[in-house]
Amino acid sequence: MSIIPPSLRDLDLDYTRHARWLQRSSGKDPALLVCDAAGQPCWSAPGHDDLGSWLAGLVADGFAWAASGEGMQRHDAGAFCLLYVPVMVKGRVAGWIGVREDAADPASGDAPFAWDALAEGLEDVAAAIADECGRQGELDAMAGELSDRYEELHLVYAIDRQVQDMDNGEDVFGSLLESWAEHMDADVAAFIKPGENLCVSATNLSSPIHNLDLVLVEMRGDLYRFAHSSRQPIVMNEADDPRRAYIFTDMPFKILCCPVFQDKSVVAVLVLLNHAHKEDFSNSDRKLGEVLANHLSSLSRMHSMLAETSKFNQQMAAALIEAVEAKDPYTRGHSERVHHISMEIGRALRLPPRELDNLLWGSLLHDVGKIGIPDAVLCKPGRLTRDEFTFIMVHPERSYEILRHIDRLKGAVPGARHHQEKYDGTGYPHGLAGNDIPYNARIIAVADTYDSITSSRAYRAGRSHEVAMAEIARVAGTQLDPGVIAVFEQVCRAEPEWIARFGIQRDPVQAPVAA
Repeated sequence: MSIIPPSLRDLDLDYTRHARWLQRSSGKDPALLVCDAAGQPCWSAPGHDDLGSWLAGLVADGFAWAASGEGMQRHDAGAFCLLYVPVMVKGRVAGWIGVREDAADPASGDAPFAWDALAEGLEDVAAAIADECGRQGELDAMAGELSDRYEELHLVYAIDRQVQDMDNGEDVFGSLLESWAEHMDADVAAFIKPGENLCVSATNLSSPIHNLDLVLVEMRGDLYRFAHSSRQPIVMNEADDPRRAYIFTDMPFKILCCPVFQDKSVVAVLVLLNHAHKEDFSNSDRKLGEVLANHLSSLSRMHSMLAETSKFNQQMAAALIEAVEAKDPYTRGHSERVHHISMEIGRALRLPPRELDNLLWGSLLHDVGKIGIPDAVLCKPGRLTRDEFTFIMVHPERSYEILRHIDRLKGAVPGARHHQEKYDGTGYPHGLAGNDIPYNARIIAVADTYDSITSSRAYRAGRSHEVAMAEIARVAGTQLDPGVIAVFEQVCRAEPEWIARFGIQRDPVQAPVAA
């Protein structure tokens, strides 16, 4: 912790106490004067109010404070002389204390014998003031350090709170950078991770940056390479910084760049950028940047792990769906279509991100329990017998038995388990009715019904979109939730592209009959 001693002018010291001590040690009332490091008066002994103007006259005549030699210095000025010593703190002049005395005997030029005691007293007072000044400097430095630590802790708390409040799938880096740009009053905050082709930025512009894309390219290029090689924070405030010859050439922005480490290697950089008219990035800004870079390192590692987990989940789901569809070629693509339609309805209902995630997995895997259905039943081209239909009715519970062991999919299980329940309570497996049926299950039921009608089977061709919508409207309130149907009808009125992409038939538009 570097300590810069404050000037005596900045301190609230009791100089009267020192004057009394000097009076007792010298036996006379001293005309004591205290000056700051620049030699400007900041206190004079009571009863000697003219000391400031007297000193100004000395300066006008050429006097300059000097800390040459050791001990007390002397400056003769006519009938008086100035005896003074510097107040030294950490090797630096923090101020001066001096006493106006009668001049030495003009005949002999010898200093009065009393000056010896006065010199010793002045040096003692200077040492005492220096100690107080040093302690004050340490206290100020500690206060500054505490302020920095508080700001860092506040930042860490804010990051932790923000991450906890984020829902699955939310842009963690983007949200943090927006908060960081605002917190630091920075024009641009960016997180660059070339290894994953990741470049996330947020702006808080004090004035426009017309070439922002080019600026981000420069961050991904030379700035990242320089930070990767130096492994040190980069602060460039001056327009004539020599590093601008090869970093941000012809871009007069102020830059703070902090490397992001993982396993002792630089894998990314955190960059703050400001227009030239804004204040310089300070040492405190650099420290805060390093704190955030450290946290972004942990978040980046977590983000990579979550991405790998998500990829594994998707591959596992695809494998399960493939296993189901391999048993019955006529249902190929059914899970994907039900998933897509369910998500369209969920987004139209403005479900929160976590529920949308549960709907995603529940709709994708709603039929996974059919793996346990005998092929002779699942692929039978004709009408099922009562016993065969009983086998079919088992598949939602089979889905539950398969998925309940996967902690990540616990929120998706109710949708898959209850998508065959009916709104009037006559469905299966548990005969739930109305709002007792999980909401996601009611959504999946509408999507599943629509795809079952519009898809071809071994024993019939798929029906048109219009037929499916009419049938869904007919069973509203008995088989399906009327509220979900209303939202689905709203989605379909927008003529979504998936109707054509899924190859769903459309009935020809009937021309109006003339009156």
